[in-house]
Amino acid sequence: MTREQYILATQQNSLPRTEHPQFYPVGIYGWRKRCLYFFVLLLLVTMIVNLAMTIWILKVMNFTVDGMGNLRVTKKGIRLEGISEFLLPLYVKEIHSRKDSPLVLQSDRNVTVNARNHMGQLTGQLTVGTEGAVFGHSVETPHIRAEPSQDLKLESPTRSLVMEAPRGVQVNAAAGDLKATCRKELHLQSTEGEIFLNADTIRLGNLPVGSFSSSFSSSSSSSSSSPSSSVPRQTIYELCVCPNGKLYLSPAGAGSTCQSSSNICLWS
Repeated sequence: MTREQYILATQQNSLPRTEHPQFYPVGIYGWRKRCLYFFVLLLLVTMIVNLAMTIWILKVMNFTVDGMGNLRVTKKGIRLEGISEFLLPLYVKEIHSRKDSPLVLQSDRNVTVNARNHMGQLTGQLTVGTEGAVFGHSVETPHIRAEPSQDLKLESPTRSLVMEAPRGVQVNAAAGDLKATCRKELHLQSTEGEIFLNADTIRLGNLPVGSFSSSFSSSSSSSSSSPSSSVPRQTIYELCVCPNGKLYLSPAGAGSTCQSSSNICLWS
């Protein structure tokens, strides 16, 4: 570059500029700024409400480091104190109350307790409704009793009712009657012992009355052939037993009349 060109270039750069510089604002202004402040304020209010609700729930539910409300988590499991309500099925291994308090399960409808194996199959069921307790399978318990002043009834509407124990079954009604009824047959069986009935009065109702055989009838008719003699009404009977164990009645006489009226055993 020549000296003249250099001087000319420096003179052009040193000339004053008549144009005004333009400044561009940096930031959010106008309605955008107002919207941003509104959303920040709304977020702050929401956080305060959530914090207040959380504190209120913690206070109402009584959350502690050991649990919440009546629920306490211990080393042995979960402990519930007072009245608790479950809206969904409850799966537990064991439920028991304190030694000095009863365990009460209450529902507006039936209370059903199911027992299942590892395959999920139902192995036992207990249903408590308005008619009492209904068991789906066998029940093993050392004692069954009713509430005071209430009757205890064991019933199987469609199947048989079996009570058995290796050392005996005791049925006791201290202040009431004991009644056993069935539609078909009632079996009292003792394989190695005896059946002992101990009472002031033992009554066997609806026993059939055996009829006399021909020989006994002829002897009876000959003894009562006198027109002056009247036949008294039979009021005393003899209790007889068939070889198969069936009981029947026979009119009592001077001697045993079971053999004379044993034809009833042929139809049993």
